[in-house]
Amino acid sequence: MKGRTLRSGAIAALAAAIWMLVAPAGGVGSPGTATRPAHPATARVAAIPPPAPHEIPADVIVRALVKAEAGALHLVLRVPLTSMRDVDFPVRGPGYVEIEEATELLADQAKVWIADYVTLYEEAVRLPAPVVTGARISLPSDPSFADYDRAVAHIAAPPLPPATELMLEQAMLDVVLRTPITSPESRFSIDPAWAHLGIRTTTVLRFITPDGAERVFQYQGNPGRVRLDPRWHQALLRFVALGFAHILDGIDHLLFLLCLVIPLRRIWPLVSVVTAFTVAHSITLVASVMGLAPKALWFPPLIEMLIAASIVFMALENIVGKTLGRRWAWAFGFGLVHGFGFSFQLSESLQFAGSHLFTSLLGFNVGVELGQLVVLVFMVPGLALLFSKVMKPRIGAIVVSALVAHTSLHWMADRWGVLRAYEFVRPVMDAGFWAVVLRWVLLALIVVGVGWGLGVVYGRLAARFGGGEGGRGGKAASG
Repeated sequence: MKGRTLRSGAIAALAAAIWMLVAPAGGVGSPGTATRPAHPATARVAAIPPPAPHEIPADVIVRALVKAEAGALHLVLRVPLTSMRDVDFPVRGPGYVEIEEATELLADQAKVWIADYVTLYEEAVRLPAPVVTGARISLPSDPSFADYDRAVAHIAAPPLPPATELMLEQAMLDVVLRTPITSPESRFSIDPAWAHLGIRTTTVLRFITPDGAERVFQYQGNPGRVRLDPRWHQALLRFVALGFAHILDGIDHLLFLLCLVIPLRRIWPLVSVVTAFTVAHSITLVASVMGLAPKALWFPPLIEMLIAASIVFMALENIVGKTLGRRWAWAFGFGLVHGFGFSFQLSESLQFAGSHLFTSLLGFNVGVELGQLVVLVFMVPGLALLFSKVMKPRIGAIVVSALVAHTSLHWMADRWGVLRAYEFVRPVMDAGFWAVVLRWVLLALIVVGVGWGLGVVYGRLAARFGGGEGGRGGKAASG
């Protein structure tokens, strides 16, 4: 009787733990978004909180241009004037900005709200704090920020006429920041922390390289240190960390991995399944980066729905399946889908790769695999302990898989609802369409060839190491 009570309590605790793992976390952030620690300058400014006459702007776009010139690194920015919230800018009539009086306040406000929230580096050396060398009020329709030289010339030009009828909410603040450097040929980094300028702050940063080329970065919030022209090993390490963090943040990928390994009891079946999943998602990850993934808006929701469906399928297979034969094939097939899911995160971050595209791709993949290994180091012994001390393996596999399937079914239904909101337009069957079809046929041939090769290798290794996965008759764990 006591043993049954102990097992019932353990099962209840397991269910609660899985629910806490998969339930959405509270808070204002979106899923998978980490909050960056406060910038040092933020701490200094926040020590004595200023009054805030204005409301925080909801959506703010920061336009920034960075260029290294002889003796100095220049940072040219355009932000909404209302993001400078600790001062009441003088207005007249219905809310028109008093240009002359407001201009006298701009340099101090630009320092407090912009210059104090950015750190610049030359190679590994932190540069002196940038100083404000120019500031002016501009019309929202002003096109000067189309390129660096026009933006600098515009800020140096005379201010708007005093009689200009410009509403405060529409006024833009243009600023030039300057910091001394050793050589314009050095490699520079920037650590901007301008998320405080609005509730949702998007920065479009353009770096002009010494040869005149332009490198564009676009991000939301505070991105951390951004290397404007990274070396190959810097790009590699950044993307290893990105891949590692992505797999740990991706609860759907972790649950799929859990469903794959629940019934496995020996090393060789585990190695074959994980290797097949890795190879498969690497193929579609590379294919997506090379431009083979459809560009249609419905494709990401479709992949997200299929990822949830893959978890449901593997969970149900754990419940009703009688054998583990060819389990690596399921891992390989669904790994192709998960690879496209990985690529969505990667595609948003490739702007930080500089000229090292394939190095960054390799680093991201390595990071994903390292994350999987870390998870497996804890997951496999945890399942072994559960099935040996708390419940029989077969019962445990059913209980855990049922909990995962329940959660994933809700995900699949929600994502299906999102997918149905998109309109599917029949493609025009022109030369471009058939070129895409040809590339997909080539990708399919590669997938089939790799899958066949894995089958041959697994079959031989399974025969050598004693059956199991890769053979034909691996039996499911039983109680």
